[in-house]
Amino acid sequence: MGSQPEYGVAAELNVPVETRDGIELATDIYRPADPTTGEPIDDSKPALLDRTPYGKRGRMERHGEWYAKRGYVVAIQDCRGRFDSEGEYYIFVNEPEDGYDTVEWLADRSYCDGQVGTIGTSYGAWVQSALATQDPPHLEAMFVNQGAANGREATFRHNGAFELRWLCWALTLGGGFAKRALEDSDVQALLANVDVRDVLADGPIHRGQSPLRHIPNYEEWAFDIMTQGAASDELWQSPGIDFERHYDGMADVPTVYAGAWYDSYTKATCDNFAALADLKDADQFLLMGPWTHGWNGYPLPSWNKPYSGELAFGEAALRNYQKTRLRFFDHYLKGEDSWSDQATVEFFRMGTGDGGRTTDGRLFHGGEWSTADEWPPSDVEHTTYYAHGDGTLATAEPDPEGGATSYEFDPRDPVPTLGGNCSSYITYEPREENLIEYPLAERNLHDITGRGGFDQRTREDTFATEPPYGPLEHRDDVLVFRTPPLDETLEIVGPIRVRVHAETDAPDTDFTAKLIEEYPPSEAFPNGFALNLADSICRARYRGYRDEPDFVEPGEVYEFAMEPYPTANVFEAGHRIRLDISSSNFPRFDVNHNTGGPLYDDREYQVTTNTVHHSAAHPTRIELPVRNG
Repeated sequence: MGSQPEYGVAAELNVPVETRDGIELATDIYRPADPTTGEPIDDSKPALLDRTPYGKRGRMERHGEWYAKRGYVVAIQDCRGRFDSEGEYYIFVNEPEDGYDTVEWLADRSYCDGQVGTIGTSYGAWVQSALATQDPPHLEAMFVNQGAANGREATFRHNGAFELRWLCWALTLGGGFAKRALEDSDVQALLANVDVRDVLADGPIHRGQSPLRHIPNYEEWAFDIMTQGAASDELWQSPGIDFERHYDGMADVPTVYAGAWYDSYTKATCDNFAALADLKDADQFLLMGPWTHGWNGYPLPSWNKPYSGELAFGEAALRNYQKTRLRFFDHYLKGEDSWSDQATVEFFRMGTGDGGRTTDGRLFHGGEWSTADEWPPSDVEHTTYYAHGDGTLATAEPDPEGGATSYEFDPRDPVPTLGGNCSSYITYEPREENLIEYPLAERNLHDITGRGGFDQRTREDTFATEPPYGPLEHRDDVLVFRTPPLDETLEIVGPIRVRVHAETDAPDTDFTAKLIEEYPPSEAFPNGFALNLADSICRARYRGYRDEPDFVEPGEVYEFAMEPYPTANVFEAGHRIRLDISSSNFPRFDVNHNTGGPLYDDREYQVTTNTVHHSAAHPTRIELPVRNG
């Protein structure tokens, strides 16, 4: 059940925490207090640390009050160079040491009993793993919700491509609240008037010519992650960006890795758990819901929403975020029996709904919770489905003369993104009011790509598309392979692997893969519903997870390996499993110009012919984690 709200709250704001290099980080401290007098209690209590780049007041303030009432000291801190904290901001680079110093400072306060736990979502999850690489002596437990594992592999970049969400973030939540923007109303006004959709449509941007030129330190890190792809680049070896490289030395403390099937960190969350459950002695847990990125927050009681994009899951999907974290910390920091019945792995099996249309127009995909002792579950076996020349997807291996299929990839006409594992593809709504009349912090954000499950057909509000609108499968540059309608229910749980055997007439190009569940036509959805479950990309010069670029020879067949993000989904009988192969997914990923030129800011374009093979010698395939029930 968890600790009850028996205390008042005493707050001390903007307490300076000095780091090893003399920078002061502004920190708000919330302490349990006598409910009558409001004075802090004398007893020392375990502490929870939440470090954020988004400002430590407002919603974050209510976090502090919520836990303080239940007997925790709570420290909420502005990250270096953000809001009230000193220093220069370069994304994630200083977070390991700053986090370590704050944990040890907090443990040394008389009101702390020497135990420090960490909390936070997204950026607040990154900074937890970052400080854990330094193994602070007084770190005792972590609840890492939706965070990274390896920034080069599948977060900043993805198998060689760049996730454009970070450019969107730099122009909105990042740059809009940069020190210079907060201190200079002219700079904030310039950023407030940027429509990120225009930046993406007119891109790539160039150094000194974009809105980021007004905040040079943000332009620096943005271009670093957009243009540096080799593993040898110092950026990718930082303990603030690549936690996998530092797993062995990470703190060995009880940890929950929580995430969601349509989150932008799905793979990283599962990878962190799978690796550290083997490496560490302390208890490690994995908790995966069907949600998108983020959570609804105080005072709403649910963990995110009972829907993702155009999918509905019902109330079964709801979890109480605050109470779940409280049960965990009560168990490991207070010694209460509040977490002992928690399964090592708990996940939501999507897809057991009736496929009807909800009152708000969503497809009722449904689902239910399930548990396992490990990840992936022990009763999962990978089953290979092969692409065939007639457009089928089957477990039967292709013929020796299976052939190949070609298409033209024009980087000026990329395949549009329709939902999926997206976050931060946002822009501020255009407003006529100035910043005094309508401050940036109060302006609504417009979602550019959508997040979660979507019917894979363009519509009027789909970014970077023109009429006539319709199914992506009708595009000439999308190859579609599908099974016949399934004779019986099939469940998948775990990581997915795709191997595309292909050639190109360019020195560099991309290949993409998307796993789709096809609902048959019904009264509720007369055209059926092509539901995206997971996707990935591979940039040819980094194929095979290369550390350094290696361009391809035109006309030579290569294997392009991809790992669409893990999922848990039930395909009902009568549905089809579909694999789409193409060469772009914009703006989820930056578009390859096919020239072999510099990453991201290439000024030249080349239309290329890409050829996907589906023969016995070159079998394009998807390996699905089928659960034996």
